[in-house]
Amino acid sequence: MQGVGFRPHVHALATQLRLRGWVENTEAGVEIAIEGPADAVEAFVKHLVSDAPPLAQIDALRVEPAAPVGAGGFLIRPSRPSRQAATATATALVSPDVATCEDCLAEMADPSNRRHGYPFTNCTNCGPRYTIVTGVPYDRPNTTMHTFSLCDACLAEYDDPTDRRFHAQPVCCPRCGPTLDLRIEHIAAALLQDGIVALKGLGGYHLAALASSDAAVRRLRTRKHRDDKPFALMVADLEAARALCRVGGAEAQLLSSPAHPIVLLDRLDRLDRHGRSAAAVASATAPGSAQLGIMLPYTGLHHLLLAAVGQPIVLTSGNLSDEPIAYRDDDAAVRLGPVADRIVGHDRPIHIRVDDSVARVVDGQPYLLRRSRGYAPAPVAVAWPFARPVLACGAELKSTIALARGRHVFLSHHLGDLKNYETYAAFCEAIEHVGRLFQIEPEVVAHDLHPSYLSTVHAVERDGVDRVAVQHHHAHIVSCLADNDEPGPVIGVAFDGAGHGSDGTVWGGELLVADLVDFERMAWLATVPLPGGDAAVKQPWRMAAAYLHTLGEAGAPPPWLAAQARWGDVVELARTGLRSPLTSSVGRLFDAVAALLDVRTDATYEGQAAVELEQRVDPDESGAYPARVVNDRLIGSDLVAGVLEDVRAGVEPGRIAARFHRGLAEVTATACELIRDRRGLDTVALSGGVFLNMVLLRQLTERLQSTGFRVLRHRRVPTNDGGISLGQAVVAGARDRLGGPARCTS
Repeated sequence: MQGVGFRPHVHALATQLRLRGWVENTEAGVEIAIEGPADAVEAFVKHLVSDAPPLAQIDALRVEPAAPVGAGGFLIRPSRPSRQAATATATALVSPDVATCEDCLAEMADPSNRRHGYPFTNCTNCGPRYTIVTGVPYDRPNTTMHTFSLCDACLAEYDDPTDRRFHAQPVCCPRCGPTLDLRIEHIAAALLQDGIVALKGLGGYHLAALASSDAAVRRLRTRKHRDDKPFALMVADLEAARALCRVGGAEAQLLSSPAHPIVLLDRLDRLDRHGRSAAAVASATAPGSAQLGIMLPYTGLHHLLLAAVGQPIVLTSGNLSDEPIAYRDDDAAVRLGPVADRIVGHDRPIHIRVDDSVARVVDGQPYLLRRSRGYAPAPVAVAWPFARPVLACGAELKSTIALARGRHVFLSHHLGDLKNYETYAAFCEAIEHVGRLFQIEPEVVAHDLHPSYLSTVHAVERDGVDRVAVQHHHAHIVSCLADNDEPGPVIGVAFDGAGHGSDGTVWGGELLVADLVDFERMAWLATVPLPGGDAAVKQPWRMAAAYLHTLGEAGAPPPWLAAQARWGDVVELARTGLRSPLTSSVGRLFDAVAALLDVRTDATYEGQAAVELEQRVDPDESGAYPARVVNDRLIGSDLVAGVLEDVRAGVEPGRIAARFHRGLAEVTATACELIRDRRGLDTVALSGGVFLNMVLLRQLTERLQSTGFRVLRHRRVPTNDGGISLGQAVVAGARDRLGGPARCTS
């Protein structure tokens, strides 16, 4: 990993052991030549890895004997291209962007230091990386900092092997570095006066508002066209986070990690039945949510601003809903001008847009919801080599792309939903940038089965490549397998909102027997009509109509559903199948139950009904609605019938939500046991966006483990569609190693 202080570490170690030679960056990694006594050389090799800098990543170390050349000392040579041919593949890794370190923060806080109050302070251990790098080797000329000439003081640090800024490519100070358009105190004043500020950060612009100001946050929602989806908050430190949310040791460690992601935390204040909060955070910040997305400051600018404001701020992506984050100054002026009262930029260009990462803690371990800043472009190492370079184009929602070579899969940052030109342009930009950065020219391109996804269209239109179509839910399961270095076969449980099935129907509640190459569909949630197609995704009450229709006369709707203006029309769609494709989606089952409980009848963002239903679960309720597995079908209408009966009986919604979740976990586990009896498999892999539901994830895991199953869950990539590209790449690589595509059984 270049740019993390590895060469200074090599220099210091060689100097300490009185060894001679040199170290240099190449496109293929770091090369070191060492001369000296055998025992000192052995000690050097030992401590080279064990004492490496905290951000260094050493995937392989090759040691070869060489004839002494009589070196007179130890040098850090300028970076150079590989000694191999000009077409040689670059294998050096580029570090993700890293949060400002404690040493730099101490300098910023010291009035006697020349970097006092300077928002762009950084060193070898922190600061921008991926967002400013334009090529490899990672040296200043190959970054957007190349236009800033170092002053004498910074140049002395840069050239001093004993200094922590030695060869820190973004090094700068107030005399020679980037400048902010507006003073920190003026930005703070604008926020404290209920203003909305568009603020240029590491990977793009954010929109900021005072978190305690309901008026400012509501105005931000209106201008950004984001009705209900929670906003993220930035707080000054862990103490401020603990004032709002439950922060355990694992949560504190994740918040403070070099990536500094947004972390979903359980809020301390209790919401009333209308989803309103009595806390200092405005109710419009995260309406109806039992969690808050909290992040700590990860740039000097953020630290200075939070200190000046003195309270939490909303900090959300600088875009309108469904658009990619703005990162170019001219684009931000056009797109964010109507949203923000002030736009505050700086003159350090951002080369590639990168949104914030989102994570939570599950059983003491990080569980990623969005893998972006702080993680990308660090590769996911896999256990199986790729015979040829692979591009995986991902899905449509929560899009990422992946480029694979050797045993590395380079996942892009989060791109968004591929539903408009702007996001598609970001998608193409990511393919070009990651490919150029790591010199990967794909010979195999993997894509989803859905013919209308823009990612599929892109794959089909590429010339001179072999194309591999990968079924959506197979990609989910293989993503989980790759995440755990498991080749399969396993029982794969893939639960999500929708994926194009190999039989042409809309899948989303699948139990597969799968390995890296192939899969067989063993069981699935019994299909129901999707009344009006995509309209049902935005109107969960339509799914309630579909499920109640399956219950016949027993499925009379509760009053709030019967009052829907088009209830009768939608029931007729379900009855006739007109504009109502069949779906096995578990996500749509959650929608139906949320509507039956009057939790959510109309959704303003993807997955909203399921999220709000999960948050209604009464943790003290241990009951479960019974459901059958009939002819390889999990009968979801059994669960709906139980919900409907309790709704009519006036049972408290939290207890109903709990019984539904546990009932779904029970019937899923039963189906896994039936597959185990048939195939002798005792490992289950869980993947798909539904497994962002912590209640279902934990209950199903516990139930499976109690009956002897080993359970695989995601660790390094998201369980939702953000991890699809990893699965696609690994499937394509596995089929390529075997010489061609494999069949699947539906």
